[in-house]
Parts: sequence; structure tokens; C-alpha cells
Amino acid sequence: MRIEKRLVVITGASSGIGLGLKKMFEKKGDKVIDISLDGADYKCDVGNDAELKKCFDDIYLNNGEIDILVTCAGYGLSGAVELLPESSARKQFDVNFFGTSNACKYAIPMMKKKSKIVIISSATALFPVPFKTYYSASKAAVNSFAQGLKMELSKTGIDVTSICPGDIKTNFSKNRDKHYDTNERYGKSIELSTKPTEKTEKRRMSPEYAVKKIMKVIEKRKFKPQYVIGKQYHIFYAFKRTVTTNFLNKCITKIFYKTEK
Repeated sequence: MRIEKRLVVITGASSGIGLGLKKMFEKKGDKVIDISLDGADYKCDVGNDAELKKCFDDIYLNNGEIDILVTCAGYGLSGAVELLPESSARKQFDVNFFGTSNACKYAIPMMKKKSKIVIISSATALFPVPFKTYYSASKAAVNSFAQGLKMELSKTGIDVTSICPGDIKTNFSKNRDKHYDTNERYGKSIELSTKPTEKTEKRRMSPEYAVKKIMKVIEKRKFKPQYVIGKQYHIFYAFKRTVTTNFLNKCITKIFYKTEK
């Protein structure tokens, strides 16, 4: 049994995967600090840079150095690019990308050697899907950020990885900012392609399974640059590396672009 209590900071630990990880860390005897909109410790919009910095300054003042940072906070957006308001697109990146990058930025000076940064990305970073284009792009940016940060910190003793889970049975899809506005170009395809259905819900992995897989990664002594969570996504990722991007995009379009029958 590990005696040393670690200080773990999780953004978005009030629900979903973040909450599951929080509970698992606490079972291991670690101290977990939650930064989120409904945070038990810090109520904060991670997309608000000034608010987020205050949280980390206070965490260091009251708790000292951080052992593990997990960035889970996220915002989902769906709709056709040409019809989405710019404010929604900007919020997508403020929360998903800058919420992640700024959390890392403020945590790094407070982290000791052998500490870890775990960035929760998404399978859509690897396989962008229609009508979730901004979300896919924000997660691809997060993924790229994680790889660059890993290289920057390679001589410091701070290890970094990104984790790309597939669809999980949480309220994230239900709470997504859905825009079904359409025109003659799309008809009902936007709604049909993005509205959660019983079929899509059954396809999602359980949060318990995802949390266990993510925790297994976090506890590794040394990280790979990236991990994919979910059996079908492992298969799809292997498939991606054997075909052209054009062929892959055609396959994704066929699967995810729904039209009226």
C-alpha cells in the first residue's frame, strides 16, 4: 500500500469521467481538488483565464506542490459550421483548448519532479466527424498541445500524455450544445446525425470501464505520448494507419452522416 498522499488536481471533477477519477483517487488515499463549474473545491469556468489562475494560486498557497494534473473539463458543440454562432465556436475553444492549456500553464510551476499531466482528449481528435467539426478541431488541438508539451517538459521530470476515449455513457452527449438549425443543403441531416438515439447510447462504453482504463494509464511509471480508450476505437485507429485519409473520411461520412430515408 502506498503511504505517500498525492495532491491531485482535476478540472471537471464534478461529473462524468472527472468525478469517477476523483472517487478512485480518493479511495487510494490521495487528496483531490476539483475545479469545475459546480466544483466541490473551486467553482470556476475553466475558459475564464483570470478565474482559473486564481484557483491555482490558491491551491498552491494552501496545499503546496501538485503531483498529478488531470484536465477533464470540456464543452460539447454540434451543428453545421456555416450556421453556428461565432460565440459558440469561441466558447468551444475557450473551454476545451484554452481551459486545458491554461490549467497546464498554471500548474507546471507548482509541480515537482516525477509529477504527471494527463490531458483528456477524445477519439474525435483522431477521427473528426461531420457536424461536430468545432468539437473535433478543439480536441485535435488539445492532442497536439499535449504532444508539444511532453517534448518541452522532457528534461524536467514532468511527464505528459493525452488520452483519447471514445463515446462514454455519461451526460456529456445529453448536455451538448446542440444546434439543429438547417437549410436546403442539409435538410434533416444535422439533427439525424447528432441527436443521441437508443442505438448510439448502447454503443457507448460504461463510465466505470473508461475510468478504470484511464486510471491504469495514470498509474504507469512512464507515459506513451497518447492512449486510445475503447476496443472499437483501437481497431479503428489501427485501420486508420493502413488506409488513405480520403478513404477514411468516406468511411466516417458513411457511418456518421445520416440522411432521410
